[in-house]
Amino acid sequence: MASKPSIPKGTRDFSPADVAKRNYIIQIIKSNFEKFGFQPIETPSFENSETLMGKYGEEGDRLIFKILNSGDYLSKANESHLESKDSTKLTSSISEKALRYDLTVPFARYVVQHQNDIEFPFKRYQIQPVWRADRPQKGRFREFYQCDADVVGSKSLWQEVELVQLYDTVFTALGLQGVTIKINNRKILSGIAAVIGASDKLIDFTVALDKLDKIGEDGVKKEMIEKGIPEEALSKVQPLFNFTGSITEKIEKLSVLLQDSEEGMKGVEELRFICETVSQLGLSTAVLDLDVTLARGLNYYTGAIFEVAPPKTVAMGSIGGGGRYDDLTGIFGLKNMSGVGISFGLDRIYLVVEELKLFPETVAATSKALFINYGNNEAFYAMQAIKELRETGIKVELYPDNVKVAKQFQHADKRGIPFAIIAGEQELESKTFALKNLLSGEQQVLDLEGLKNYLLQN
Repeated sequence: MASKPSIPKGTRDFSPADVAKRNYIIQIIKSNFEKFGFQPIETPSFENSETLMGKYGEEGDRLIFKILNSGDYLSKANESHLESKDSTKLTSSISEKALRYDLTVPFARYVVQHQNDIEFPFKRYQIQPVWRADRPQKGRFREFYQCDADVVGSKSLWQEVELVQLYDTVFTALGLQGVTIKINNRKILSGIAAVIGASDKLIDFTVALDKLDKIGEDGVKKEMIEKGIPEEALSKVQPLFNFTGSITEKIEKLSVLLQDSEEGMKGVEELRFICETVSQLGLSTAVLDLDVTLARGLNYYTGAIFEVAPPKTVAMGSIGGGGRYDDLTGIFGLKNMSGVGISFGLDRIYLVVEELKLFPETVAATSKALFINYGNNEAFYAMQAIKELRETGIKVELYPDNVKVAKQFQHADKRGIPFAIIAGEQELESKTFALKNLLSGEQQVLDLEGLKNYLLQN
């Protein structure tokens, strides 16, 4: 007996309805990427292992899917590694390629490899799947899409301003009103750590601070002390534990707190420019907020850091994020190539839009109308009309088999097709069509032009 088919854990099948909704989101993101001047590129699903390994830290390297070499891959394996069952060392001799872990490192490789053909600053977007050998759980998959937009080759803060506007524009177009675009700056976090004399514990400090909303002030202080940050040092950053007020007020508080840190004050001035400019230009529906606890990608980012939270009515993690990096391409030998980029979390955005019932009714993978098949002569008459309707952009189809009419209507109902078109012997003789609304049951007789106009408007 054949075994029941299945798919690997952490992957998903998508139904026609799922794909239609995902494509709706992707199309909005894509059209706005292009509206803002970003150009599309695509990179291979798999890269040489040396391109990916060592770029994501020890934990990241473990999550990279390795691809076995073609043919008898064990014949070239290192025998001592094979005998000792040392999988870490053995992997390099039996696998030379790997599935991409993200879109950022392949983008860096692309920029370096094609640097003589690229006009800088280079604004690129990429919407492609990535793979991670992570433990699957709710909202976390082994195969998922990333939607990235980056500008490389410019240190101008106008890029950050535009990326805030891009977030606002996309989420407004999706109907997601009230998203919060959180912003911070890596230099501010470094400055805070320097002020309290804990520059060597920057990671420990920020990781603990990032948990403020989860474990509270006492919990954060306890964790910092456990990591070796002196209690008296924490008194210097007491304002951080009750960091409220408008963005302007928060920036002024930071100016006082970081007045003795040159790097910290650079971060304050960068934030001041971005936030004041965005405020003067205005946002449609999103809210910009300064969050000093935001510390995503600390080893990676060098300037502004972004994270997008969904509307407060939805219990969901971040639906976007990004930041400024000063030496992305340095890992491949091209130094001093500053860049800044953001990403949209397609899967989480889908869940939020679905929960808030924001998908338009017109987003469907199904046809607008089904022509009922009454036989070859009638089917040919129907196909003539179908050809013209499709040329107008209307999604219509003919039921392929001449079976009981009830079965054909049932098929349309199960497919969610809103209209059935009757083109029988009587309609053929009168050069008309009987259009039936399958929801209301209403029926009307139209000529081809009338049918075309009605389907375009409904």
